[in-house]
Amino acid sequence: MSHLRAAIPLLAGLVACKSGTASGPRAEVCPLASGSTAPARAPTTPAFRILVFSRTLGFRHASIPAAITAVQVLGAFHGFGVEATEDPTAFSDSNLARFAAVVFLLTTGDVLDSAQQTAFERYIRAGHGFVGVHSASDTEYGWPWYHALLGATFASHPAIQQASVIVVDTGHAATRTLPLPWVRTDEWYNFTALPTGVSVLTRVDEASYTGGAMGADHPVSWQHTYAGGRAWYTAMGHTACSYSERPFLDHLLGGIDWAAGVP
Repeated sequence: MSHLRAAIPLLAGLVACKSGTASGPRAEVCPLASGSTAPARAPTTPAFRILVFSRTLGFRHASIPAAITAVQVLGAFHGFGVEATEDPTAFSDSNLARFAAVVFLLTTGDVLDSAQQTAFERYIRAGHGFVGVHSASDTEYGWPWYHALLGATFASHPAIQQASVIVVDTGHAATRTLPLPWVRTDEWYNFTALPTGVSVLTRVDEASYTGGAMGADHPVSWQHTYAGGRAWYTAMGHTACSYSERPFLDHLLGGIDWAAGVP
């Protein structure tokens, strides 16, 4: 984690502070860290590899480039390999077998065909990991297995605004360094129903913002084992500024590690 903290100034300088809203692109003003740190050279043989998938056939977040860059820099500093693609043919048995986890990063719409879905199901059943970020829950509405893996389905959201995130599990790699409470700005998703059979890591305090529709127990990140694999999801990460925010990057890194099976 010390390498990650050294990387934060670099991440802040790399991400472009642009994001999207339902009405179109919206400029962001992000608090950028000062200074610059050269990225560490990734090991010749990384500890593991992840596939980052960001295909969109619905709304497309302008923050996707910043998000991909952030994950790539996390990998360089944390010793894991990152391959980013929007090509659905990457979802074949032989290709998926190269990765410890697959990240659906700001995906939307029906991004995989039936053969690719089946290959991904086999991949999870073989004991691999899944990470969903933000609009991963606004993806593949006609694939019930996927939404059971993820844990919930997007329903709606209010305007982007500041809210307080309450850490439920303070011992997890994705939460143990987070502020208590964690006050941040994002697009706060409502879901069609509360996730069941998951371990909730954080929830958002609906009293701290307007437009929440889930009640007092409004989870925004969680994990569970499903069908032999591991699934971790965060509803946060709409804005490009998220990807230059140290607590959010700590959160995302912990989720990737857990999904990849890192102790």
